[in-house]
Parts: sequence; structure tokens; C-alpha cells
Amino acid sequence: MLDSPVALWFILAIAAAIAELLTPAFGFMFVTTSAVLAALTAWIGLDLSIQMGVFGVATVLSLVFLRPRVMRRLQSSKTVPTRTERLHGHVGQVTEAITPGHGPGRVIVEGEDWAATSHTALPAGASVTVTGADGIILHVTLHVTLHVTPAAGPN
Repeated sequence: MLDSPVALWFILAIAAAIAELLTPAFGFMFVTTSAVLAALTAWIGLDLSIQMGVFGVATVLSLVFLRPRVMRRLQSSKTVPTRTERLHGHVGQVTEAITPGHGPGRVIVEGEDWAATSHTALPAGASVTVTGADGIILHVTLHVTLHVTPAAGPN
């Protein structure tokens, strides 16, 4: 059985899968896939040179074209969103004055009480917009509402 090309390709696939689990390289999974493809070519009876060609081409193509995409996706994927991320852009109200350099003040945003800082002093009662967060401390700016008055038409 071990002299069967199909079995040998599957042994290579299993060894590469184990190596993928044991190393952070994230490249052996493509060798695993290529070995399975080569095993399929052996199973349908194609010549050893074709099996090796399929293995080589599949490995190179997947490493060149798929690995960078997968790595980008893994590196750019966010972890579980924090409670503060969902508040970005929301409007709240200052409940305890915020004075830069004197520790955080307090704001209510979406019905929840938060510690908040700002680059400008904000009095209690001021309307603010959440612009970011540092852990569980929100960063806020004064919320500006533009009132547009319709222009007078011709008389």
C-alpha cells in the first residue's frame, strides 16, 4: 500500500498539514492542497511526471497568488469589536465637565455613561460627537449643528 503513489501523496499531505499546525509560517496548507491534487491525478492513473507537475504548479501558484491574499485578510481582519467602536460618530451629552489635562470628564452616549476626554474644554450640558476611544475612555469633540435658513425668494 505504501508503494502506491496515491498513498504517498496523501502521506505528504498529512505531513504538511501537521507542519502547518506546528509552525506559524502559514504556507504548508498550500503544500497539503497540492499533494491532494497530485493524489487525485495518481488515482485517475496519470503518469508520475504529470503528478509531480500538478504538485509543483499548484504549490507555486497557490503560494504566489493565494497566500498573500489570505495573509492580508488575516492581518486586516479585526478582532471582536469593542463596545466603544460602535459609538464612533454618535452624539452624546457631557454630564461632568471635560478639561484637557485634568483627567476625563463624563458623557452619556446612547443611554450609557462613559469617561471622556477632549482637546478642548467642554462644560456639562454640551452636546458632543464621539471621534474615537482609548480603551474605555471616549474621545469627543463639540457637536456642531448647522441650521440652514431658506433664502428669501424674489418678491
